[in-house]
Amino acid sequence: MQAWRDLLRLPREVWILSAASLVNRVGTMVLPFLVLYLTEALEFKPGPAGLMLTLYGAGALVSAPLAGRLCDRFGALVVLEVSLVASGILLLFMPPIRSYGALAAAILAWSAVCEGFRPAVLSLLAQCTDPRHRKQAFALNRIAVNLGMSIGPLAGAFLIRHSFSLLFYVDAATSILAGVILVFFLRASALPEERSGSAGPEGGRRAAGAGSAWVDFRFLYFLAAIFPVAVAYQQLFATYPLFLVRDLAFPKEAFGLVFTLNTLMIIVIEVPLNAATAHWTHRKALVTGSLLLALGLPAVAFVSTQPALLATVVIWTFGEMIMFPAASACAGDMAPQKRRGEYMGLFSMNFSLGMIVGPWLGSAVYDRMGPAILWWGVLGLGLAAAAMGLGVRTAPPAEEAGGE
Repeated sequence: MQAWRDLLRLPREVWILSAASLVNRVGTMVLPFLVLYLTEALEFKPGPAGLMLTLYGAGALVSAPLAGRLCDRFGALVVLEVSLVASGILLLFMPPIRSYGALAAAILAWSAVCEGFRPAVLSLLAQCTDPRHRKQAFALNRIAVNLGMSIGPLAGAFLIRHSFSLLFYVDAATSILAGVILVFFLRASALPEERSGSAGPEGGRRAAGAGSAWVDFRFLYFLAAIFPVAVAYQQLFATYPLFLVRDLAFPKEAFGLVFTLNTLMIIVIEVPLNAATAHWTHRKALVTGSLLLALGLPAVAFVSTQPALLATVVIWTFGEMIMFPAASACAGDMAPQKRRGEYMGLFSMNFSLGMIVGPWLGSAVYDRMGPAILWWGVLGLGLAAAAMGLGVRTAPPAEEAGGE
């Protein structure tokens, strides 16, 4: 309970950002049902419908670094508010569109605007907290996101019984509402450019004149170290459900049970877990999280009962709860104050690239080489990430090169 009480000591801004994330994610309905909408309501073929998801990923890939630079130029709060309100407005105009080309352009624009949310909120969370409390802040925000994502698609399933258009209108309303929350509550706060206190033993650079993230090889190595996990993790949304149903003959409901357990664990355990491991170095957290994901995800190949399946979910969920908040905190600590948006944009782009490569690569391996090679490959990716994690360095460059 102490870990939950400690959350109350987090800055007010962190709670407001998490509330906005919750509202925004509760309305996440269009993306989960996009292919269904295109094939059933607009009668597109599955291939062209699936291509729309690729376009969404491409928009997110381009948006992340651009949004990060805009955060540094105009402020992360401005980018966050514009992202939420503009994405809501775009969604309002999408239901009447019937042309494939026009809809593709609209989805590309929507994804570019919508995914500007990620680097902006990461930048603000890092900006509002000192390094000692960043893991807890990111963990709180992840709880809000996961809680919202557990509600949004479920509510969307009921809405489509009446009209697919309702998905767009409700999603739009929650995006705009989240933006309004930020305008009325967060703008009243004095957002600190930098919390008092040093960055600590693992702190990042704070020099205003620090160089670009694109030439910070220490940061680029960190991104390379977590990229294999990003690719492996995406199998949960690509090959994992196929393997459960086709190869292990589990009922489709088993896949829903997997994510119910995953979400419940994140909501109940992630905050106490990150409080208990707050003293860990980023390197230790990254390596431990990668190893648990490396062991837990491929373990599905050896299960035959639902209890055994859920046991593997527990393993990789612990890996997720340790690794992802630590990775966000590590990126925030490594980023210079004046370039935090750029760093967080590149960090978000790394995961967006994983969203594109992971499903494509995993599906290709699954189709052409079989599930055994797929899961051996996932194990290899996790072990590679753990090995590379040992080389992640977060000490300020001044300590390594005698100053800048």
